[in-house]
Amino acid sequence: MIRVLEKNISDKIAAGEVIERPYSIVKELVENAVDSGADSIICEIKNGGKTYIRVTDNGCGIEPDECEVAFLRHATSKIETVYDLDSIETLGFRGEALASIAAVSQTEMITKVRRLKTGVRLVYKGGRVLLREETGCPDGTTVVVTDLFYNTPARAKFLKTDSAESGLIIDYISRMALCYKDIKFRLINNDKILFSTAGDGNRFKTILRVYPNLDEKHMVPVNYEENGMNLEGYISTPALSRSSRISQIFFVNGRYVDSRVMERGVTFGYRERLFEGRYPVCFLFLTIDPAALDVNIHPNKMEVRFDNDGAVAEFIGKAIQSTLTSKESIVDAAPAVYEKMDKLEGIPSFMRDDQRRSDLFKTGEKGRDDSEQGNIRDLLKNMENRVETAAAGPEFEFRFDKSKLDMPEGKVSTRKYEEKKAQEIRGQETRHIDIYEPLLKPFDFNELWVTGCIFDTYITATDADNFYLIDQHAAQERVFYERLVGSYEASEKVHQTILVPLMINVDYSQMENSNEWIETLTEMGFTIEEFGGNTFRITEIPMFMDIGEADAFLREFLANIKDNKTMRNTVVINKLITMSCKAAVKAHDKLSLNEMKALLKDLAQCRNPFSCPHGRPTAIKLSNYDIEKLFKRVQ
Repeated sequence: MIRVLEKNISDKIAAGEVIERPYSIVKELVENAVDSGADSIICEIKNGGKTYIRVTDNGCGIEPDECEVAFLRHATSKIETVYDLDSIETLGFRGEALASIAAVSQTEMITKVRRLKTGVRLVYKGGRVLLREETGCPDGTTVVVTDLFYNTPARAKFLKTDSAESGLIIDYISRMALCYKDIKFRLINNDKILFSTAGDGNRFKTILRVYPNLDEKHMVPVNYEENGMNLEGYISTPALSRSSRISQIFFVNGRYVDSRVMERGVTFGYRERLFEGRYPVCFLFLTIDPAALDVNIHPNKMEVRFDNDGAVAEFIGKAIQSTLTSKESIVDAAPAVYEKMDKLEGIPSFMRDDQRRSDLFKTGEKGRDDSEQGNIRDLLKNMENRVETAAAGPEFEFRFDKSKLDMPEGKVSTRKYEEKKAQEIRGQETRHIDIYEPLLKPFDFNELWVTGCIFDTYITATDADNFYLIDQHAAQERVFYERLVGSYEASEKVHQTILVPLMINVDYSQMENSNEWIETLTEMGFTIEEFGGNTFRITEIPMFMDIGEADAFLREFLANIKDNKTMRNTVVINKLITMSCKAAVKAHDKLSLNEMKALLKDLAQCRNPFSCPHGRPTAIKLSNYDIEKLFKRVQ
């Protein structure tokens, strides 16, 4: 027997699609507050939001004759026609939030519009109105939710601990504060203020307020625009990474989202910059035409669908690649040096010696004190370990296209940058700027002045603000690698015929698109033909591969067919890496000054001059300020 459900039953079912836990309520109410035009939002919770939730804003408020309408299901001010769904620019739009919240809790709303002297107070329980009265209150809206899931105890049983539930809410408010830098956010948990943002438009200052443990020195700004899309935010240099994607935070048109597409773009941008299994820290804010975006694919609005996934991922990758060409992306050796100095409890003994050590950093000379040489090597080793620790492994990979960035007027030196950053942090500057924004500069190895070499391994060089050590083996390995890859990609691929053809079976969806992936494999150097049914025969494979490698590659290729339009022949690339490594100059091979200069000139022409193909850095730096600090000239 088919029957129409009673309203109280259907309301509970519908509420379950929107309100899963306290976090869901906070999300809906905060999004409504943002849509109201508020510039101040306060969120207060107790016991993880299970017993008490309050969201207060100073937005436009709700007209008295519309207050109860706002609690009706599918009552909204955000859309009027079906065409509005194609270009949604607000965070909320379905008109389900208040109705769903009121259905499973006791909900109190106090609201007032600016033109009136008094507001309205409404109390709902289980979806029914218990009280409506006129009340004195400030402009804006306050919603208080208590007795959550009192009428659906089965759902309450599945809530997590107080700390787990509050963690979800804290994480969400933190991210909203980052996105809406012009709104003051205050978060109160069990009567304790966790954080309060200034709402002054300074996004980086907001990030540091919300994430005080973030290593700001390794964060650089992104600001990139192309094809109607804009990306801004902050990303970490290769010196700062994590073991998971938990520190990758994405927003699309002001909406916090989980996006595999944006994750893929970040992975593309850091390709060959981070070791496999390491992930950068990033706060990225994408602005895109609302008509090219579908936010109506899930009730919690955490997922979005782009009309062109590939274009969005490629755009994000290019933005990151362009950003990572800056001088700030070179690994800073100062933390390792300071750490070494701390361990030695002052200046190392070989630096305190009264005798001048003018030949200390020269190579190829006899009679050097072994202990002094050992101390320097220890120092360099410590720098190297610091770099490896930053990447949580012996290697971290990166690559980018060396596209030029526009230099804003009035660039400042690194020294001035240090002073500017310190002033900003101390609050001595009141201008609403992001402190890194005007300071990024493309890095060019051609601008370095080569001064010599130490240990016949590390080329020394300077510019106006920094001292550099360049690993001659890593640098030439990068040069050779890019030449080999370029030659391979530009040449006609050489085949080798195999005695016994390889046979592969594909599923029906792969069979349907066989023309596309067969063309890709052919470009790589395979000869492949249909053999009946869903079976294909491979009679020729690339010259670089043996049969086992070819078979393994084909199986991986077909298993990841959706991404294979841009898939690289990893077997070939790995072999080219090995060839470049063997051909490159080794540590302790003595180079003349002209050879050092020529190597840096070649390195400057590379797409990614900052790492070898294995991911080790080609260069590390110490700023003039850092060196002066080591000699106790500055604090």
